[in-house]
Amino acid sequence: MPGFIYLASQSPRRSQLLDQLGVRHELLLPDSSEDAESLEAVLRNEAPKTYVQRVTGLKLQAALQRLEQRKLPPAPVLCADTTVSLGSTLFGKPEDAADAKRMLRALSNRPHRVLTAIAVGWQGRVESTYSESWVTFADLSDHEIDAYVATGEPMGKAGAYGVQGKAAAHIAHLSGSYSGIMGLPLFETAQALRSLGFAV
Repeated sequence: MPGFIYLASQSPRRSQLLDQLGVRHELLLPDSSEDAESLEAVLRNEAPKTYVQRVTGLKLQAALQRLEQRKLPPAPVLCADTTVSLGSTLFGKPEDAADAKRMLRALSNRPHRVLTAIAVGWQGRVESTYSESWVTFADLSDHEIDAYVATGEPMGKAGAYGVQGKAAAHIAHLSGSYSGIMGLPLFETAQALRSLGFAV
């Protein structure tokens, strides 16, 4: 077993969380020839859990092909995807500031789910798992939403917020996996890696 894994994610938070586990990793990111964003398209009437697991599987397939095409040294490949849902409505990454404000108004003072799926591929095997957590914001005023969006933090984050950042000042309650809300559930990730023979 190699002494490192590949992380096929552009999220700096996922990289930091792997560092927290002590898992040495290298990034395996798409280049301009890949349309990585299209993998995250939502299918009609798709349930949040089905969506996040399907997208993670697609990301892993693309990453394993990338590894082979680039003729890189073999090692396990880790992919993850996170989405936020209010009922059956999915909240992905905001398109712009106005979209971020719309999402935060919808989530204000209402419990919502944060779903993160992971998948690890190694030597023809795939270990996949899933984490579900709940977050409740306080009742956010328009001024608070505007001020938070103005920081730029919501951009590039599912649900238009990062639990580990300034949004924490507005989170009244959460339950489940804090690291899963950040984007990589550490307990589940460690289990998946160990099941493939990788020491964590």
